[in-house]
Amino acid sequence: MNQLKQFALTAYYYTTLLQRNRQALLRARTGQAPVSVLFYHRVADSHPNAWTIGRQAFAAQMRWLSRHYDLISLSEAQARIASGCSARPAACITFDDGYAENCDFALPLLVELGIPTTYFVATDFMLTGRPFPHDAAAGAPLPPNTAAQIIEWSRRGIEIGAHTRSHANLGSSTEPEFLADEIVGSKRDLEELLGREVNYFACPYGLHQNMTPAAFAACYTAGFAGVCSAYGGYNFPGNDPFHLQRIHADPEMIRLKNWLTVDPLKLKHHIPFDPGDYGQITTTSLAATR
Repeated sequence: MNQLKQFALTAYYYTTLLQRNRQALLRARTGQAPVSVLFYHRVADSHPNAWTIGRQAFAAQMRWLSRHYDLISLSEAQARIASGCSARPAACITFDDGYAENCDFALPLLVELGIPTTYFVATDFMLTGRPFPHDAAAGAPLPPNTAAQIIEWSRRGIEIGAHTRSHANLGSSTEPEFLADEIVGSKRDLEELLGREVNYFACPYGLHQNMTPAAFAACYTAGFAGVCSAYGGYNFPGNDPFHLQRIHADPEMIRLKNWLTVDPLKLKHHIPFDPGDYGQITTTSLAATR
């Protein structure tokens, strides 16, 4: 972010902070405190790019979040959303793709701090060692996680989730065979590797155009407890707990604060993705079947 944009966002944040704080108190009193789900990709100080945050910035964000939010698991997030009542703002930490460097600093820090984390893995790259195509195209073929790393961090308490096999755009096709291979196949890859159930799925890219009702239906039929999108959105008590809307955790702290304290402009213009009827999931049916 250039200095002019940072100055403008900082000014906007602080001039609206009183309004935000008043709204936060009202939501707390009425049991409507939001559950924010953050997603990261890679924490490292080398090869900076749009999907990497430095170690110092990541540690600062974890300290700030720990002071101001209940840091909870995705299952606890769903329970709060499904209950229709949440008195305290909460946040969840998730990662997408599966980069080897996360094992050097980010995951050890999260385990040390006791912060629940769900780590979504695109299994083809983990199993073959091939770099992600977007990294190779940028001239920086960064190493993906190995199977041994995923087993080790699962053992140490990091929840492992599925992120397709090939980091596929699920909005590109509604063919059952394609969806089964990418969604069910990635779940099976991880469950065979870990010897335990994999409960959560994150849609690669995660924007409206990258998701379809057919993909949500495939995830529900496969037995996932929840699906994460990535277009930026708030989860309020009473929303559909199967679809967890996520916010990109920007390296700039002011952007993170602007998102997490419920930006009134973002909330005003927010249009959630409607996955349609993918199993007639309601807060009642979800609680009854999981």
